[in-house]
Amino acid sequence: MVMSSKISLFNLFQSSPQMKAIYMFTRSQLITLASCFLILMATFPNFSHCGEVGVTYSPSQEKANGKKIVLISGDEEYRSEEALPQLGKILTIHHGFECTVLFSIDPETGLINPNISDNIPGLEALKDADLMIIFTRYRALPGKQMKLIDNYLKSGKPVLGIRTATHAFFYPQPHEWWHYSNGYQGEKKAWEGGFGRLVLGEQWISHHGHHRHQSARGVIAPNAKQHPISRGIQSGDIWGPSDVYTVRLPLPGDSKPIILGQVIDREREYDANDPLYGMRDTDTTLATSNPRRPDLEDPNDPLMPIAWTKSYKIPGGKKGRVFTSTIGAATDMLNDGTRRLLVNGVYWCLKMEDQIPSTGSEVSLVGEYEPSAFQFQKAPNYWTDREMTLEEHQLPATSIKE
Repeated sequence: MVMSSKISLFNLFQSSPQMKAIYMFTRSQLITLASCFLILMATFPNFSHCGEVGVTYSPSQEKANGKKIVLISGDEEYRSEEALPQLGKILTIHHGFECTVLFSIDPETGLINPNISDNIPGLEALKDADLMIIFTRYRALPGKQMKLIDNYLKSGKPVLGIRTATHAFFYPQPHEWWHYSNGYQGEKKAWEGGFGRLVLGEQWISHHGHHRHQSARGVIAPNAKQHPISRGIQSGDIWGPSDVYTVRLPLPGDSKPIILGQVIDREREYDANDPLYGMRDTDTTLATSNPRRPDLEDPNDPLMPIAWTKSYKIPGGKKGRVFTSTIGAATDMLNDGTRRLLVNGVYWCLKMEDQIPSTGSEVSLVGEYEPSAFQFQKAPNYWTDREMTLEEHQLPATSIKE
């Protein structure tokens, strides 16, 4: 007769006094760990945790609204790896959204490295997300990762695109995902202009203001003063040192401009060591020219939209809502008006605009926030030496308030 090799874990631990002692010790430790976790949850109801690929911020039970947002960073210049964690913290702490922030990760070191253009792990989080916020630039992700983004877009769920998301992807020709590339011109006519044009409303065209020398100030577009995204925002409230982007007018389809961008001259000396390059939100002088754009007679005539709404529908997919903001660099996020614009946009994307107060959304910064200047980090070892980890973006205990 052959004895069965299967034996219950309980019987194994009861087979000898020594094994029984191990069982009792292990059980005791598990109970203690569980108790500590429950105490921690009760003491700090808002918390964050780092998975292997991203950071998730979870709201308190009292704040939780049941909505999940995935924020996808990955640009080499405007510090989306700093901006999106702060935006995610604001959305979680003040508004009750569960937010997962994803990053460009160096597969060799496991560190955050925005210069890695072909790896943003964790996009599986999009499968049950209610909103995708994307702030990437010229990514060429592998097929498995792109398929997750493509599936999300086919579902018709809402999208919020920030700054370089107008040129979020770039693939060589020919490539399976070439049609997502900025400025795409190929056989798939519906994809003309790529992801930026089809989904967000515009691809990369050019800088409208003088980069690092002329800032952007937002004014409410005609007929947009009563729009929910404009609540709590007055003309002039929105400001950022990142310049205005050129877009082609009129914007396509049912696009509706919400905020127009004034090009503002710097009123102080240029300072390469200043995160704002010498520009300030107190600057008021309207630019009459852009030294880098002799083709522009007046960069403020007409004003370029810097934030707009529209709908999108990719081939084979459902129709969904889009909010696009070409202002939103990490240093732009120092401005209350810019943060309020983005948070109000989140509510609109999710068809929760009735919950935006007449005074606008709460947008106080969460924890310490000292963003880096927008610039390319081209030194070969910069990001390896920088050693930016996921843990760096966890919620600070001091931010937890009940």
